[in-house]
Amino acid sequence: MWTSQNQWVSLKIMTAKSAMSRELQHLKHLERHSHGGLSSNYIVQLLDSFTHEGPNGIHQCLVFELLGPSVDQVLADYHEGHDKLGAETIIRMSTQLLKAVSFIHGTGMCHGDISGRNIAFSCTNLLHVTEDQLFESLGVPEVEALFRLDGAPLENGLPNQLVKAAEWFEWIDEDDEDMRLLDFGESFHRGEEPEKLAQPGTLQVPQTIFTNFFDYRIDLWRTGCMIYAFLFTAYPFWYLGENEVLVLQMIGFVERLPLEWEPEWKSMQTRSNHDLRVEGKQVDGTMRIKFAEAECDPILNPLLPVTQGLMRFLPSCRITADEALNML
Repeated sequence: MWTSQNQWVSLKIMTAKSAMSRELQHLKHLERHSHGGLSSNYIVQLLDSFTHEGPNGIHQCLVFELLGPSVDQVLADYHEGHDKLGAETIIRMSTQLLKAVSFIHGTGMCHGDISGRNIAFSCTNLLHVTEDQLFESLGVPEVEALFRLDGAPLENGLPNQLVKAAEWFEWIDEDDEDMRLLDFGESFHRGEEPEKLAQPGTLQVPQTIFTNFFDYRIDLWRTGCMIYAFLFTAYPFWYLGENEVLVLQMIGFVERLPLEWEPEWKSMQTRSNHDLRVEGKQVDGTMRIKFAEAECDPILNPLLPVTQGLMRFLPSCRITADEALNML
């Protein structure tokens, strides 16, 4: 509970080595460009920040607005139940994510790690409830003591107990709450791209596989993947540790590989232990077929050209977030 405002909040405690938080710097940068607050641009609202000195050093602590479950968790629940989000909810989620990306890019930044685990729902319905009411939705915290199997005392710096992460089993407000893009630890300014980029396998951006160059337009590919996931409750590609198989899926799903990437692709095929062939009828067609088979509500029809425009192999060919918004 954030006592100064008498409301529940989300608290993020950084590791001690991250005391000078890049994420805080990036959020402050976005705040300076936001006239209506970060939440008005569907970015998680930073309420406060402070440092805490513990046995491992000084921790940067970030106080955010209360957040509900991640998009990944909600989509997994729908997928497990063989169900789908409502058409209006999908359009609203897609629009809000695109507005968040448009705002970030407009400030000269790139988020760098757009994924379902870094997008959550707001949680306005529970801001001012009692502790008992909060636990009715969130579940009572499960706490277990931490101990060594050999009975020796714990090393300095280790906690005495562990608390299980919240799972939001009773949360059903995705139709009423807004999106929040969070976790700006991998973000960077244009012209200050890092040497490496942390990416989950299923969401790897193709130019990071075929070239040594990437920029803010990685966000556009990842946003396209997320819009697809909103619609189908699953990501467009699966990944089992081999880029060759991932690229094969991309070629069959998105479009033909750029000519300048063909030499590297042939080298990858030579090194692979898999039969890497794409049937001609699949190239540049699977995405259209997938959308057609979904028998979508007419309100969802714009999502195909939007997703196709965002998920182009060459960054220069991808539509911007603003262009995607105009199509919706």
